[in-house]
Amino acid sequence: MVSNNSEPIKITLDDLAQVHMPQASASGAAVVAAAGGRSYGTITTGDEVPAALGEERGSFLLQGWFYLGLAGFAGALIGWAICEPAFVDGPAPHRWGNTWLLPMVVTLICVACAISESIVERSVRKALIRSALALPLGVVLGFVFYSFANIIFNVGIALCRGAGAQSFRNPALWIVRGVAWMVFGAAAGLVYGILGQSSKKALYGALGGIMGAGIGGVIFDPIDLALRGGGTSRAVGLGLLGMAAGVGMGLVESALKDRWFYVTAGPLAGKQFILYKSTTVLGSSQQCDIYLFKDANILPQHAVVEINGSRVQIRCAGPVFVAGSPARLQVLQSGAIVQIGRYAFRYQEKHKK
Repeated sequence: MVSNNSEPIKITLDDLAQVHMPQASASGAAVVAAAGGRSYGTITTGDEVPAALGEERGSFLLQGWFYLGLAGFAGALIGWAICEPAFVDGPAPHRWGNTWLLPMVVTLICVACAISESIVERSVRKALIRSALALPLGVVLGFVFYSFANIIFNVGIALCRGAGAQSFRNPALWIVRGVAWMVFGAAAGLVYGILGQSSKKALYGALGGIMGAGIGGVIFDPIDLALRGGGTSRAVGLGLLGMAAGVGMGLVESALKDRWFYVTAGPLAGKQFILYKSTTVLGSSQQCDIYLFKDANILPQHAVVEINGSRVQIRCAGPVFVAGSPARLQVLQSGAIVQIGRYAFRYQEKHKK
């Protein structure tokens, strides 16, 4: 029961002026630091607002079709240069250059394509590891596939000559060589996928290599006729074989991708990372699937993208922003912008608009 003698409480402006609010953000940060924890700032300080990263113009040098094509061309030319001095034209007794020419070209196309992505991503460690693995794989597959290609070529030549095509001026024989050389492209694509630790990547690589090498095989004889044979024609023809195989691998891989990150800002702007594996690690360690260099604020294993059926999520060990908001465990929707340090990625899914 309220007494009638009680008087109301009065708060004056002088009273309000004497009230002091505690500095919550500073004390909160001090508590975290004292506890030995990691502080990423608070909402009140604005530290969790990511720096604005506008979309940068991507370089075509980071497109898969370009660097794989360049790698295939370089690998084929190096293989030719090694074997050409010991290559003998015509029916004369052959030397080791005749035996090794095509397997060597295939081997070095395999090596070059396998390490090209690591070079683009500035990962010397990955490039060394992949080259060490690709070399023996390329030699084995080079000779195995060379045997298959010879069988296809000899059978095709016999059929064409039985039908009246006696000279390599006849386009039917060009097609036979193209079909036989598809085998070489398959070898390069398989090695590329095997070292990427993905069966799907190996399949896409083999399909692209088959298409590109087939084109390279078809144009080899017209080049040989135009240059009147010899080492120069072999160099041009084999170089174009390697380039076509690499370009084909890059184009097919890009066309058939279903989930990927496109780098919109940072040192790798314009590069796309296709998400083949169930877990893809991003960080500043060269062991990561996506190596993020030149940023001291990025942890060795900063985040992991996890794919479980149709669900794709990012699990973060360090500061990550998805659509401008800080994230620890976040489901990714197609079109979402993911920012890690100075890098920004746009996550894409083919089946979503």
